[in-house]
Amino acid sequence: MPWVKLSVLLVLLGFFAQAVSAPQTNFTRQQYEEDFDYLWQSFSDDYAYFDQKQTDWQRVREIYRPQVSVVRTRDDFVGLLESVLEELYDFHTHLNTNTPSSSRLVPSGADMWAEWIQDRAIITEVRPESLAERARIKVGMQIVSINGVAVAEAVSRRTGKSLRSVDKPARDWALRILLAGRHNEKRSVEVMTNGDRSVLSIDNESAEAAAAQKFLLERSKLQNDLGYIRINNSLGDTELIKQFDLALASLRNTRGLILDLRDTPSGGNTTVARGIMSRFISRDMPYQKHSLPAEEHRYGIRRSWVELVSPRGDFTYRAPVVVLVNHWTGSMGEGIAIGMDGMKRATIVGTEMACLVGATSGIKLPHTGIGVNFPTEKLFHVNGTPREKFVPSVHVDLVKRDNQHGDAVMTRGLAVVRNMIKRSRGSQ
Repeated sequence: MPWVKLSVLLVLLGFFAQAVSAPQTNFTRQQYEEDFDYLWQSFSDDYAYFDQKQTDWQRVREIYRPQVSVVRTRDDFVGLLESVLEELYDFHTHLNTNTPSSSRLVPSGADMWAEWIQDRAIITEVRPESLAERARIKVGMQIVSINGVAVAEAVSRRTGKSLRSVDKPARDWALRILLAGRHNEKRSVEVMTNGDRSVLSIDNESAEAAAAQKFLLERSKLQNDLGYIRINNSLGDTELIKQFDLALASLRNTRGLILDLRDTPSGGNTTVARGIMSRFISRDMPYQKHSLPAEEHRYGIRRSWVELVSPRGDFTYRAPVVVLVNHWTGSMGEGIAIGMDGMKRATIVGTEMACLVGATSGIKLPHTGIGVNFPTEKLFHVNGTPREKFVPSVHVDLVKRDNQHGDAVMTRGLAVVRNMIKRSRGSQ
């Protein structure tokens, strides 16, 4: 009967559609080897920061390529590639996929920041309203152990196998990734304060999930005459441009503005960044310098260029501006900070930023389809300072006792913008 034939045809079409759309999950050893070789060669050709690393990239191949022979699943392969990339101790280098046992990305998935200071692992910042804050992790605490392993030993185990020597950036990287933890684990951190030790347990809820529930930005007036705009990790969303314009229009007549970039760990794109910066200038201005090391490596010809911001909008905000930054100011957030500083349109107040290096490009592995992002361009302040080396002109050291109460960065920012307003009045 016709309707029976039609039913059979629909079932067959559905089967073939499923077969076509279902992603491949089983791969041959040769396919895994070819994908490994593609990744390794892409980095060898285009990774921009080998000159700042202790990584022996040829040695990386010698260590990890033989391990492809024991890969059985895509998750196995993801884990292997993660180990390869960790040899670069670069938080701006990562896969675009993960497994339950993958480490959280830093800074977006991290809820505390630490560094080695005089051979001690010290908490230097805690993300507000985070699980770490809830667990009573505080700035200034010395880390004794992580997940039951003495911190020096844990860091030693996590640093790369290919390193010619283990430098401080490698040790800081290992410390931070251990503290960020893995997606499927609870963390246990033993800390010492004033000689007293305690073990603090931290749940494994995602920091990114909590951030996703916020609006693109927040705006308000402070002390009646100051504008305040906080970007909520949305620098990759072009809708932010429209929202920023509306916020700035509502604060047009304020005597000063605070732009808060302390929750921009995931970076963004230059379209959004230039859309924001363009509202504070009246002529084209340079905001950052780029260089492409791969071209110089291949041909001996240095290539560099300066990127401009062009003014836009129905008015230019001319009052004093302060930009607040911290360790969760990442990538494009860092770009806005150095841009506003370089254009002399803001005073930057806060801690060091996330220090994510370079502008990233993406590749897709030919068989498994795994995406990989890594820096292929170096980025600089217009004065030539590498972006990752930039320190705010008004630096706030949160480890100092005077800065461990309340929001020290905001307090300093308010004082700075008030002084800027007074100076601008005096010059009129």
